[in-house]
Amino acid sequence: MTTLLREVIGDVLRQARLSQGRTLREVSDDARVSLGYLSEVERGRKEASSELLSAICGALEVPLSRVLTDAGETMERRERVAARPVATASGATIDYSTRVVIPQAVSMAVA
Repeated sequence: MTTLLREVIGDVLRQARLSQGRTLREVSDDARVSLGYLSEVERGRKEASSELLSAICGALEVPLSRVLTDAGETMERRERVAARPVATASGATIDYSTRVVIPQAVSMAVA
């Protein structure tokens, strides 16, 4: 399954908030962002604009560049793991990064 950037950025923001021992309400008040919207961003449900990310980072006193760097490094690790071939019980390997299209079976009527 593909990891979305908005999910990774949300994880990074949540980790920053939790490491500071702050609540969603505190950060949302400081960032002037609704609590519900901040929650959606942290859960990766909403794609935050650059202005919104800047406001949240300002409230957390974390540089936006740090959030983006951490998110990029996390994405790289996840992509590396996803691209790693997996060994099966028979010893064969499955490369999940390879996309294969399997056509639908077509039934043929016999007259």
